[in-house]
Amino acid sequence: MSDTVRSPAGQEEARYRALQAVDPRAPGALETFTTGLHDESWRVRHAAAEGLRRVPDAPGVTARLISVLGRRGETGARNAAAEALAGMGPVAVPPLVHLLEHEDPDQRKLAADILGQLGRPEVEDVLLRALSDNDLNVRVAAAEALGRMGGDAAARALEGLLDAPTPLLRLAALEGLASLKRAPPLSRVLALVEDPGVQRSALRLLGLYAPGVATERICRALASPVRSVREAALVALGKQAVGLGPYERGELDAVARSVLHGIPGVTAHVAQALDGDDVRVRAGALVAAGALGEASLAVAVAEVAREDRLLREVLFTLGQLGPEGRRLLLGSMGTLSLPARTVAAEALVLLVDSTSVPELCALLEWAEDDLRSVVVRALGRTHSPDAVAPLVELLSDPSLSGMAARALEQLTVAHPLEALAALEAAVEQRTTPAAVVVLGRLGGARVLPVLRRIARDEDAAWRAAAVEAAGRADGEAGLELARGALADESPRVRIAAVRSLGQQGGREAATFLGLALKDEDRGVRVAAVEAVGAAGAKERTPDLEALVRHGDGALAMLAVRALTKLGTVGAGVLWDALSHHDAEVVKAALQALGAAEASADGAALAMSLLGHPRWDVRAAAARVLGGMGRPECLPALQQAMAVEQDALAQVALAEAVVRSSRR
Repeated sequence: MSDTVRSPAGQEEARYRALQAVDPRAPGALETFTTGLHDESWRVRHAAAEGLRRVPDAPGVTARLISVLGRRGETGARNAAAEALAGMGPVAVPPLVHLLEHEDPDQRKLAADILGQLGRPEVEDVLLRALSDNDLNVRVAAAEALGRMGGDAAARALEGLLDAPTPLLRLAALEGLASLKRAPPLSRVLALVEDPGVQRSALRLLGLYAPGVATERICRALASPVRSVREAALVALGKQAVGLGPYERGELDAVARSVLHGIPGVTAHVAQALDGDDVRVRAGALVAAGALGEASLAVAVAEVAREDRLLREVLFTLGQLGPEGRRLLLGSMGTLSLPARTVAAEALVLLVDSTSVPELCALLEWAEDDLRSVVVRALGRTHSPDAVAPLVELLSDPSLSGMAARALEQLTVAHPLEALAALEAAVEQRTTPAAVVVLGRLGGARVLPVLRRIARDEDAAWRAAAVEAAGRADGEAGLELARGALADESPRVRIAAVRSLGQQGGREAATFLGLALKDEDRGVRVAAVEAVGAAGAKERTPDLEALVRHGDGALAMLAVRALTKLGTVGAGVLWDALSHHDAEVVKAALQALGAAEASADGAALAMSLLGHPRWDVRAAAARVLGGMGRPECLPALQQAMAVEQDALAQVALAEAVVRSSRR
């Protein structure tokens, strides 16, 4: 035998594993587990309690556990038996109620404890009677049990105990009322807050009251030199803030602010609580920090974002810390944890103002990509003309160009002349073609001369940008430039022209899209197919139908999708698509079937694919048939499900069978 097995820890582990391996249905399992309740190791006792709950003979197990409760001097075994009884359910209630009449007060106390853990409402009357027991520990246990599961009668009884001469009973009553969320008259709780023996419990109960007098007393407790008292007050403050509307929350903050500003060192206490382990204390500390409006707490507040449940309150609190708090947060972004940085970035978007541009630009110098995108959004929300130049510069960054363009749109509302001047300067300095597109979108008809000039530029990227921008600036001019650009030597420019035509729509655009569908460049043809669908150019339906049979799967798939969008996909075209060698074309055709009316011909086409070689096509066919819900398809679906080997396709077939059976 190895030294590890002979060691106490090794022997304990062996006993623990042996109990876990016992089959609770096997003969002798009850005796084995009962013996385990008396083990010196709490792990072994816990495993025994777990095992007893799985033994089928519940009445026999309950009786055995009740007998263990009577073993004086074996605290570990009694506690393990109590743990097991608490998990036995209703079968344990009658013997435990009977145990409440035992002559031994220890057993009566254990019975009350376990009944409270069981939480059965039918034992409330029994526990109410136990409040009159001649043993104090039994009365306290009954009060604690009622606090876990009681109703109106229990709440009234606990309220009556607030005047009990014994601190333990008053404490149990306060904790029970807090657990039941039953608030007694405020004056009674305020009086108990002055009692050192129950002060913390009384403070926590104050969290059930509306903002006002209770808030004032809670905040005054933050002056206590005792940390546990301050934490109880913060728990109450956090509880008060839950679910308040804007008016009530404003009232709470005003009362808290008036009290907290008069407490020396309260900022340090709040900072300590923000860094604590108890989420309830941190929630209250956020409320206190917001009421104080203390900018120096900004970083500590942001770090609370590590707790997902408090994200909303963190954002709200950061908004209460003012411009100085925002500046501190900006300056500390590099040292924040990832959760804190994420929530701080979101807060910055909401908190920025016209003075924030320098800090945001400094942040752009080192921030990672995800944070840079947030900074770009924030720049747009500053409504400052100083943000125009950095945003125009960011148009040259492919990863941020789109977001910078949207931010510039926000700024153009307040500063149209500054934004357009910066964009025109960027175009003249040839900073980036993206500036041309934004200029067209924001400048409208007034920038058409610039766009016409750039459309003749020697650089294809700039010509393409001008064609796209003209379509956004003015429909007629956009159509004119797009028509000419279809003859450009660069496929990139022709693609931009095709997309512009798709946005313009109309009969003339449809005519020129017909030319683009026959372009020598594949990319132009792909763009033209998509543009026909976007423009609603039904005149081009024959061209699209021909492309459905094209050997290029991408073109054929896009043609099917465009025909579906136009609403002109016919049965013959669908049959061609369903017979295509490219599975993506087949799936596009199935999607078209799903979007069409559930005709018999459509169902027949879909059923023909239930035996397709590819599982994803079979699954798509099943989903289409399920959506049709035609009962005559049920035999084919059931037959396909019987031979299907792929798990995902089986799921789709099963769902289709269910839906078809309902009709």
